Amino acid sequence: MSHSSRPIVGINMDLHYSQKGKQGLFRLASGYCDRILEAGAIPIVLPSFTKDADVDALLSMVDGVVMTGGADMDPRRNNQSMHPSIRMIPERREDSDRLLVRRVIEMRKPLLGIGLGMQQINVALGGNLFLHIPEELPKAMPHFDASDDCHRHLAMIKPDTHLMEIYGDEEMRINSSHHQAVKNLGRGLRVCAVAPDGVVEAIEYVDPSWFCIGVQWHPQSDNATALDTQLFECFVQACAGKFAEQEVELAA
Repeated sequence: MSHSSRPIVGINMDLHYSQKGKQGLFRLASGYCDRILEAGAIPIVLPSFTKDADVDALLSMVDGVVMTGGADMDPRRNNQSMHPSIRMIPERREDSDRLLVRRVIEMRKPLLGIGLGMQQINVALGGNLFLHIPEELPKAMPHFDASDDCHRHLAMIKPDTHLMEIYGDEEMRINSSHHQAVKNLGRGLRVCAVAPDGVVEAIEYVDPSWFCIGVQWHPQSDNATALDTQLFECFVQACAGKFAEQEVELAA
């Protein structure tokens, strides 16, 4: 753990290349930092570095990492074909994210993946994705509505999972804005929440001594539910070294 009396949480940033030859911009939705701060930790942002030594230097300063949402990974790097619906994140961010999530997994630092971040955890552990739900799963319910920023649906949390311990309920309504989803699970992962149509909405690592959870919804968003604060609180508890000791303090 860091020398601070409060855990330090690293949060990766999105990268946008501006038009007309101007410099690119690192960007991060404020909700990520706000939720981590409210949960009792200090957030620091992690720019897109692509060298092992630089990433390791950043990781030496943090007690846990949040992998944030974004557009799509390049499927060709996951041995899948390109699809016309895909909007790829910049190559520099993808290179950095792949290195970052791999090193966090190797170090077993507490890890929370959100949206794209969940998918990156799955891929890093050898899994793959449905590239476009409406085409590959035509009977699936809508998981994205371009006309509704508050699109929601039910998610069923599986019993005997870390996620059930955190949320304490079998059903919850989640925000939903994704066109891809976990297909085959990566090594050591299990499904811990699904939509009514069976689409995977959350995954977690099976080893109870390591906090590694990914959710497809966005608990940092303004339209998240009050229950989502518990996810950040338990993640921060893990960053403080209490997860393995079973001292997670669930919110009332």
